[in-house]
Amino acid sequence: MDTVILKGKDVSSRIKDNLAVQISNLKLKGIIPCLAAIIVGKNPASKLYVNSKAKTFKNMNCNSEIFTLDSDIDEKDLLLIIEKINNDTKFHGILVQLPLPKHLNEEKILEKIKPEKDVDGFHPKNQGYLMQGNPSFIPCTPYGCLKILEYYNIDTNGKNIVVIGRSNIVGKPIASLLSQNTKYGNGTVTLCHSRTNNLSDFTKKADIIVAAVGIPNLIKKDMIKDGAHIIDVGINRIDDTSKDKGYRVVGDVDFDNVLDKVSSITPVPGGVGVMTVTMLLSNTVKAAFNQIK
Repeated sequence: MDTVILKGKDVSSRIKDNLAVQISNLKLKGIIPCLAAIIVGKNPASKLYVNSKAKTFKNMNCNSEIFTLDSDIDEKDLLLIIEKINNDTKFHGILVQLPLPKHLNEEKILEKIKPEKDVDGFHPKNQGYLMQGNPSFIPCTPYGCLKILEYYNIDTNGKNIVVIGRSNIVGKPIASLLSQNTKYGNGTVTLCHSRTNNLSDFTKKADIIVAAVGIPNLIKKDMIKDGAHIIDVGINRIDDTSKDKGYRVVGDVDFDNVLDKVSSITPVPGGVGVMTVTMLLSNTVKAAFNQIK
């Protein structure tokens, strides 16, 4: 079987070409899309992600500003900072990098962001619109998954789709999107998770698997059927002394193990992760257009 590697970079390039035109049109109106990224504490992974986002915005002639806050910041102070950015017309989108320190109420903080600036799509109002089938901002990682399916013409209509993972960031929204009456929906979706008994009973029947549970190399060859399509959202570090950094990054799917059995699969890294940042840019450009209407 000739397995297709679903490369996020190729999809991202196509989307960025389209976004470049939109960004140019905004600049003619004197508007430069701008993101406010809030990072609390010194989590190295969070810092890496935020810097990656800032670099992408700069390369696309957009602006971003990183607000780096102390890990012990008082919740009231953080809410005041968000309120100030909400009211600053320079910023079209606001991102709060997750996870937050345990003393901060994540739900309360995300709810403080104005829905029209919630380019991560995590505000309860935007999540409600998504569930109704009329999304305002689609969370960036699920949005990236849809764009990969679209770019590679992977048909979801009537397909048996298994989503593994039930987070508000990936699992729940992608399960909803793939089941809705849209071009890249109409799937029969089963939502599994870390507590699902006999997971392979579900995955063996799946035409498409979206793995987003955060367990390295969970999905093996004997858990999938021939010709399945796999979208691997997992990003996990495992020890590897042969690497300079002492670790390597793998997905939730054992890539090498399943490669000769699947029709297509996203690599990790190089698959969905690339798309997440691109869709954040896309949502911020959309927010900029929305705010001038």
